[in-house]
Amino acid sequence: METRRALVTGAASGIGAACAQRLAADGVHVVAVDFDRAGLDALDGVETVVADLSDLERLSDLPTDVDILVNNAGVQQVAPVEQFPPERFSYILRLMLEAPFRLIRQTLPHMYGAGWGRVVNISSVHGLRASPFKAAYVAAKHGLEGLSKVVALEGAAHGVTSNCVNPAYVRTPLVTAQLADQAATHGLSESEVLDKVLLEPVAVKRLIEPAEVAELVAMLCGPASASITGSSFVLDGGWTAH
Repeated sequence: METRRALVTGAASGIGAACAQRLAADGVHVVAVDFDRAGLDALDGVETVVADLSDLERLSDLPTDVDILVNNAGVQQVAPVEQFPPERFSYILRLMLEAPFRLIRQTLPHMYGAGWGRVVNISSVHGLRASPFKAAYVAAKHGLEGLSKVVALEGAAHGVTSNCVNPAYVRTPLVTAQLADQAATHGLSESEVLDKVLLEPVAVKRLIEPAEVAELVAMLCGPASASITGSSFVLDGGWTAH
């Protein structure tokens, strides 16, 4: 893996930071991208780029000569459909679906030329299941699932794999921020939201740690992954077993 170069988005915290550090530990040269400069500065052993991934026209400024692309950047908005701000819906799809498409599009030529590439899309259990009050997030993740499968089919002949990783709730700033939003929506305390809303559908009653997700990402980028493509790998504590 010492010859590989990776681009990881949303890398300043949470899953993205864990993936960047885990790949770097394997010897990969990691380019960590986020708009949070302070968070990026806290990472060790990686190259950092400050960028707003929702600014689609600036994505071409990012490195394209990468062998591994981890699409992770995301945000959340909790609101009923009839109250969901349209501009926020557009922003979330731009950041979480169109930006991954553009990054894949501009990095595939290098991967095809090398005859090797790994696209790992950090999806969610919400790429496979819906929850109320999350119209944009669920729509974006479902779209990411379809995009990932198309890339898998097109990339197979070029040595490129494409997969989704689908965790349930992970201990990240995004989930922490949800607690307050969900509490207001449901009229519950934040501790009640954790127990009665976030963890209610899962059998394993705990939040997932970012490092657990990063381990799966590392496996999908490693030497045993050549025939693993077009798949969605669920880390959901039993949510989708229902």
